[in-house]
Amino acid sequence: MSKVIAMAGKGGVGKTTVSALVTRYFAKQQKDPLLAIDADPNSNLGETLGLEIDKTVGDVRENFMKDPQGVPSGMDKIVYLEMLMNQVLIEQPEFDLLVMGRQEGQGCYCMVNNILNRFAEELEKNYKYLLVDNEAGMEHLSRRTSGRVDILLLVTDYALRGLRAVGRINEMLGDLKLEIKHKGLIVNRAPKELSQAFLDEVERIGVPILCTIPDDNNLLEFDMDQRSLLDLPDDSTAVKAVEQMMEKVHGIMG
Repeated sequence: MSKVIAMAGKGGVGKTTVSALVTRYFAKQQKDPLLAIDADPNSNLGETLGLEIDKTVGDVRENFMKDPQGVPSGMDKIVYLEMLMNQVLIEQPEFDLLVMGRQEGQGCYCMVNNILNRFAEELEKNYKYLLVDNEAGMEHLSRRTSGRVDILLLVTDYALRGLRAVGRINEMLGDLKLEIKHKGLIVNRAPKELSQAFLDEVERIGVPILCTIPDDNNLLEFDMDQRSLLDLPDDSTAVKAVEQMMEKVHGIMG
């Protein structure tokens, strides 16, 4: 059974960047198969990894709903949808990526969603680790039939607004059908010392700080040059911070 690492946080705090850095960590390890799932409607994870995204799971769902009778003659609907899902999967030497894409529009999507979720569950069995970059509401995780998360990494920037957004996400977890074994807080773009006001808010939320990631000029340069974060130098401060964090994550998950 795969170990599930999930990311959550409000937009703009660097959640997708952190997800890309975690993917880089696994890619450099070159021993543990990873499936990265971009479940954020903005779908930026592939771009940060230098990949072109042609199709998403959302495209499969929408195209099927537009013409549900367009299944090739003699082919079962479930087999047809699974074939389309395999075409969406982006396979790389070090990891694979599945982009969920936009949410469904009007109409009943129950049947096709059930098929796609079942396919995703079966797909996960082929990987030792699953990394999910979520939207703030975590709708994708709440729809997963297993509902299991080994560690939820809540990402904030160094601002009380982002931290309080993490607090609201943490509070709503009880309303979701999720089994979350462990939680940790990541403070992105953090100074060397966190203010007492910030630490007091962390204590109120009740999720321990797992990692602080300092400002890293490399991240800005790579973004402006549209370069993959997989190519960041090993001595990048953000890379080092995430490497140290992942050693802790492995210890926590066992």
